[in-house]
Amino acid sequence: MVHTPAENTNESPDNSSEDLSGATVLLVDDNDQNLELLRAYLDDLGCQTRTAADGLEAMSSIEAEVPDLVLLDVMMPRMSGFQVCERLKQSPRTRDVPVIMVTALNEVGDVERAVEAGADDFLTKPVNRLELVTRVRSLLRVRQLKRELDSTLDALRRSRAED
Repeated sequence: MVHTPAENTNESPDNSSEDLSGATVLLVDDNDQNLELLRAYLDDLGCQTRTAADGLEAMSSIEAEVPDLVLLDVMMPRMSGFQVCERLKQSPRTRDVPVIMVTALNEVGDVERAVEAGADDFLTKPVNRLELVTRVRSLLRVRQLKRELDSTLDALRRSRAED
């Protein structure tokens, strides 16, 4: 079921213009239970979710359709979350897609490595629902505002070119 902010009692009325129903979040984890938990946590945001079981599957999914945000487990077979994040951030097509690394690792070096790979945020397992939802909502808003800015700038450039 897709929830709009007006239906969500956790949303205040001043957020009613922030409909996330058109946003897509890719959840990447090699553990099915983790994927289901993340999907359940994000249900109230009203965004669409897709899943991938490892890094290679994630890359294929992203190649087919670029999501608005990626929740990415670090430790996976075939291709780690660090590798996926690095590839996303190196590509002009996907570099602006926010990436939240989600992992059981909690060493400072792991956070540093995630940041070096280009991650926009970092959560440790077990994931706190409120923290996850807040960060996803925030990064989806930033993504939406960036698109609006790019669209406005394109229109301005076209207008100037016509003059």
